[in-house]
Amino acid sequence: MTSSARFWDKTARNYAKSAIGDMPAYEYTLGRTRSYLKQSDHALELGAGTGSTAIALADSVKQITVTDISGEMLDIGRERAAEAEVTNISFAQAIPKTAPKGPFDVVMAHNFLHLVDTLESDLADIAWRVKSGGLFISKTPCIAEPGLGLKFGLMKVVIPLMQAFGKAPFVRYLGIAELEKLIGDAGFDIIETGNYPVRPPSRYIVARKR
Repeated sequence: MTSSARFWDKTARNYAKSAIGDMPAYEYTLGRTRSYLKQSDHALELGAGTGSTAIALADSVKQITVTDISGEMLDIGRERAAEAEVTNISFAQAIPKTAPKGPFDVVMAHNFLHLVDTLESDLADIAWRVKSGGLFISKTPCIAEPGLGLKFGLMKVVIPLMQAFGKAPFVRYLGIAELEKLIGDAGFDIIETGNYPVRPPSRYIVARKR
């Protein structure tokens, strides 16, 4: 088991109890994502955690496959799907490289890309799993953007110390331009963007595979 898997396994139950930080922003991007989905779609969500977003979107697709590095997170997701009586959802412990091959009509990665330390190769693995003309939909905190203030400056000091003691996961400090370039370089054309919330910016991106 990797250190990332161990970290998320340990924090899974507390994570499941935590409230969404900005509910209006979450609901808005959930609605935008739903607008791109079709009843015939087979979708894949990477780094899905406890599966809450996938469960909310399940009625908009034919089938949705949920993956996460943490088996504990997925166990909670299975419990929640059963409680919600969602039957068109499946769960698999995986990273992008080992995720089901597809190809999928839509691949999603919400609040995930900044948590992987092999982003360039992961984006290539994602692109390989999206059918030609299919969609990649993501939302990513971009805390390398300027002007975020003292709090985020301190985070860059504190997080490495916490990581040394296993108290924080890997975090990549991404800027919006860098993130969009990496997605474009992976073989996608970006068709919609926005920051939800605006500060600190969580970049919502809808991209179509070339």
